[in-house]
Amino acid sequence: MSREVFERNNEGSYRVRGLVRPEEIVAMASSILLHDLRGKEALTNPTDAASFLQVQLAGEEEEVFSVLYLDSKHRLLAYERLFYGTIDAATVYPRVVVKRSLHWNAAALILAHNHPSGIAEPSQADKGITNRLKDALSLIDVKVLDHIVVGVEGWCSMAERGWL
Repeated sequence: MSREVFERNNEGSYRVRGLVRPEEIVAMASSILLHDLRGKEALTNPTDAASFLQVQLAGEEEEVFSVLYLDSKHRLLAYERLFYGTIDAATVYPRVVVKRSLHWNAAALILAHNHPSGIAEPSQADKGITNRLKDALSLIDVKVLDHIVVGVEGWCSMAERGWL
């Protein structure tokens, strides 16, 4: 994708020059949302993260588990896709999440994954891995702020549901 295809004006609006493929539009939207997340003083509202995560993950045909790494003031340090699975599961290794958290020197995380079925309702397995990750990360003083499940029909914040 050529960045010149998308021009940004002084008011923050974008103009598209020429023909673009749908995947180019999605990639640009993802880039804009990530830029906006990095500009926030703190990620305290699940909607901010969920908007970005839904663009990133909702259209995937297999489960993808990802992490937003945050500093001590809950500002975005990095976003990574860590695990790829099948149509209804992804194996998540707490050891890897701990290792990557240390790499980014993160103080807090927002966990996320998609449900290829399109329905964003967390499963018992989702709740279980969230608790395992919370326990593992608490040993290195990293807090799990949320686990957001996304689908094409919407998203669900485990923190908003009171499950964290």
